[in-house]
Amino acid sequence: MLLQRLVMKHYSWIKKRQIPQTQINFSALFGTQRVCDNKETGDTKENEEGEDFPYADVPKPAKKWERKPYPTPMKVLIQRAKEEKRARQENPCRLLEHAPENGLLVPELIEVAHQVYNARESLLHGLSKLVNGDAAIPVKRCRFCSEVHIGHFGHEIRSCEGPKCGSRNSIHVWRRGGLRDVVGFPYCYHLYDRVGKPRVGHKERFGVQRLPAVVELCIQAGLDLEGYPTKRRTKPVYSIDGRIVDFDPEEQAVAVEETLESVNQSRRASSMDSIFEEQMTVSELSARTLQSWLEMRSGAMKLLKKYSVVTCGYCPEVQVGPKGHKVRMCKASKHQHRDGLHGWQEATIYDLIRPNYVWHVRDLHGSPLVNELKRYYGKAPAIVELCVQAGAPVPKQYRSMMRLDVVPPNLDEHDLVA
Repeated sequence: MLLQRLVMKHYSWIKKRQIPQTQINFSALFGTQRVCDNKETGDTKENEEGEDFPYADVPKPAKKWERKPYPTPMKVLIQRAKEEKRARQENPCRLLEHAPENGLLVPELIEVAHQVYNARESLLHGLSKLVNGDAAIPVKRCRFCSEVHIGHFGHEIRSCEGPKCGSRNSIHVWRRGGLRDVVGFPYCYHLYDRVGKPRVGHKERFGVQRLPAVVELCIQAGLDLEGYPTKRRTKPVYSIDGRIVDFDPEEQAVAVEETLESVNQSRRASSMDSIFEEQMTVSELSARTLQSWLEMRSGAMKLLKKYSVVTCGYCPEVQVGPKGHKVRMCKASKHQHRDGLHGWQEATIYDLIRPNYVWHVRDLHGSPLVNELKRYYGKAPAIVELCVQAGAPVPKQYRSMMRLDVVPPNLDEHDLVA
């Protein structure tokens, strides 16, 4: 009896201490709603601040022995491959409906391809005037590494990683730079038929032309250039057990190519003549060159959403097309395990158009940048820095990267700054 009383008393005490289930549900409902409201208000505040004051910093350079990060997560790639395999098993013989996988062009991107090519030509024309013209902005390049600097005097920041950099205390040895040091366009192999024969073999490497990857992307998107023939289809291709089968006659494809080439050449010639005939000052030329750079990047990003471009995960090699080539020319990390073949993966705009980041100089005729104050200096792509030094306005997306709102202290005051 005594044990039974103790058990009943303990049970009643526990029941009093318990919170009713309705109160729990009520608090949980309004608590989660309050948290969600706080998150939504925080997100809206962040979006508003991001629109008003966009922040962007220079991406950290990847280590040479590490692979590049995948733009698309690996789980998404695996799920996509499983879905494609399941669709191929359900329907072994199917007509590819979506362009450009079926060999046809995307109609709304043909004009974008011409705009990207014209912007690139305008960019190179403006850079040639800014680098080698009468009022040229000096460009410096390190003798032992790929560091580039815009200014009359090279900086004194110790960041050289070239041969025997330890004996020089990582100090750069500057020499005169050129146009290729300001902006880099990686080369790739030209594909005559990007759907029927998307790969270039190792034995074919000397018989296939190479050209800038941006130009090859424009060609595959609808641009026709003399000297780079491309097969244009009028009917979509079939996929039979994963293999591409084309029933489009060759004569009709050649006729379509000739008509497109004549139209594109006349359109491109008229547009480029109107660009080159304009007489501009240095500031106007720099602003026009910077605008061409931004237009080329934005147009290339639109093309990348539809047309596939792959890059090696270990080296800077790029190939425009659904698949990478089989040329054994990779000399990056772990290339012995791959027999010199590239480790292809999805490319980004930074692989297609390389922005060579340089230190921002506030005064070209001032003292050179010192190593002790490097955390107060900003960076920008070399083409942006060159155009800004020539008189072009600073683009909004690069203001935070260039750290225009930071005032660097004097050399004798940097120890006093927290």
